[in-house]
Amino acid sequence: MPKPTDHHQRFFGYPKPVQGPIIPYKKAEDSNPVIRGTLLVVGAWLVSKLGFVQRFLWTNAGFDCLRTLDLNAYTERWDPTVIPIGKHQQDAAGESTGLDLESISKLPADLAGRYHSVTDYHAKYLSGELTPLAVAESLLPLIRRDVEPRSHHATSFISTNVEMVLAAAKASTERYKAGTPLSIIDGVPTAVKDECDMAGYRTTSGRKPNDALFPVAEASSWPVQKLLEGGAVILGKANMHELGADTTNNNPNWGTPLNPHNDMYYTGGSSGGSAYAVAAGLVPIAIGADGGGSIRIPASFCGVYGLKPSHSRLEDTGSTVTVTGPIAASMADLEVAYRVIGVPDLSDPTCSLFAAPTSIPLRSSKPKVIGICKPWFDRADPSVKALCDKTIDYFQYKQGYEIIDIEIPYLPEGQFAHSCTILAELAVRTRNQVVGSNKEDYLSGISPATKVLIAVGAQTPAQDYILAQQLRKLLMQHLAFLYQKHPGLLIVTPTTPMSGSPIGSPADLTHGVTDGNSAVRSMEYVWMANFCGNPAISVPIGYVDPVQGTGKVPIGLMAMGEWGAEEQLLGWGYEAESYLNEVYDGKRQRPSNWFDVFSGVKK
Repeated sequence: MPKPTDHHQRFFGYPKPVQGPIIPYKKAEDSNPVIRGTLLVVGAWLVSKLGFVQRFLWTNAGFDCLRTLDLNAYTERWDPTVIPIGKHQQDAAGESTGLDLESISKLPADLAGRYHSVTDYHAKYLSGELTPLAVAESLLPLIRRDVEPRSHHATSFISTNVEMVLAAAKASTERYKAGTPLSIIDGVPTAVKDECDMAGYRTTSGRKPNDALFPVAEASSWPVQKLLEGGAVILGKANMHELGADTTNNNPNWGTPLNPHNDMYYTGGSSGGSAYAVAAGLVPIAIGADGGGSIRIPASFCGVYGLKPSHSRLEDTGSTVTVTGPIAASMADLEVAYRVIGVPDLSDPTCSLFAAPTSIPLRSSKPKVIGICKPWFDRADPSVKALCDKTIDYFQYKQGYEIIDIEIPYLPEGQFAHSCTILAELAVRTRNQVVGSNKEDYLSGISPATKVLIAVGAQTPAQDYILAQQLRKLLMQHLAFLYQKHPGLLIVTPTTPMSGSPIGSPADLTHGVTDGNSAVRSMEYVWMANFCGNPAISVPIGYVDPVQGTGKVPIGLMAMGEWGAEEQLLGWGYEAESYLNEVYDGKRQRPSNWFDVFSGVKK
């Protein structure tokens, strides 16, 4: 047991640091049925009607495994929010300071694979070389669904309010002409995942259009509001996996955006539309949401950067696992996005307790320690592990990190506990969304694959949900033990154990597919940050050859920090970016269908 530190004085809700039991890592192979095509359509209807089939699938998935664990020493931990205290920097209006053109790092203009950044847009607007209106007018034809012939980029967006986009772009253009831009993001094109409310748009969460079920939002969620207040031009709502219920972003309702690096692969989900828009060059930043890797998985698959903040850091999402966060083309863009949307909402009793984001120091005051749980880490595909190992060597020998072995108990069981929690909560909230009294038909209008997941999740007994929350407490206490024993610790893993997600069959894009084995595999590393409330970041570190299609597949590396360690993670991300841009043999690669906005405007 480590000696007590000042953690209890600096955090609200910090778990008691207690080392968990020493449990050898053992992962059984998953045996969920893979169902696609017509069989899926028929099977989903039967599953939604037959409770005994739902219960069989629930048990077959292994959700009852928590009953074999000895969790008597742990009470339930319902909310994973942990708040650092004592360093507040927001003023009475909740505004951030110090975010200007000179304070943000810039990549060399001739860097291989370089994306257009927020600072590039801002500089060109200031000089008059470009205007926000010209940029918006060049992008709208690419993302609108009502334009023929429709661009392949349009599938990454669900809806675009053209009048709102043009009005925002015109207003921003006038501000630049007058020399009074609102902020560094004024006029910068952005996108918002369809899970987030934005005034003037319906929030469908990837479901089929239903005006009765999805009214036009009168107010924007806090992160979206901060983008708008900064003058960003939000192009519309980005595509997502229906209800965020899987990790591919296969969406039969709105179409499935194909991975810009290789169109025989998925973008990953559920924030796949946001990641596509960034990776394809349409926007430098986008907003996503992450309940089980839904920012980090698509960021990894699309070769961009994604940050999952601490739980409750940005807003109350109404979930014990889901948070809102940014996806960006570069680390500087990720920092800008986080610092803009991370300004505390003083009207929120929890979010208001967090400190305002600050600039990322060139040299962190924290010790540089990377923890590797080797049996877990080694489960990655050989091609993924090889790239991750090389990057770890760079952190050790070039960036001065100490690499230590760590143990984390009940990793497979913890992933089941997270899945059990998120599916049960999703089922309840989907049912509560139904208008009127016909709650029993709450699965109506949902696509087959999602229908199966929610129906199965709805079968979670109270006993098992409570056991999941007991295991959450065990894991949080063990993580607290590790963070106190090793100050500055970052727990590093591949973002996903596999090299992308190939599309199984063209028919899958029409009907969807349910593949629980692949879903569990893709979430093998990301779930813990959601379940335990920690911040985590995914950074691209290289590319591997595909198993199908044309175009190499990006690989991501992930770091999970102590609660409230977003700035530390961003600093680590900058170091990882230097590896990709300066050390990795292949350098950074833009997708073949990358759109050069600046050249497009000039044309």
